[in-house]
Amino acid sequence: IGYYTGAYPVERIWRDVKLCEIGEGTSEIQRLVIARDLLKSIKKT
Repeated sequence: IGYYTGAYPVERIWRDVKLCEIGEGTSEIQRLVIARDLLKSIKKT
């Protein structure tokens, strides 16, 4: 990130936001996988 953000609390906030984005992406992928499996099981019956 750069020196400016390293000297201010915005650096911590920036890192936290990035971690939330990563976590959110993981949850979204899990939701898609679960939905796909449910749809497959519905099609089989």
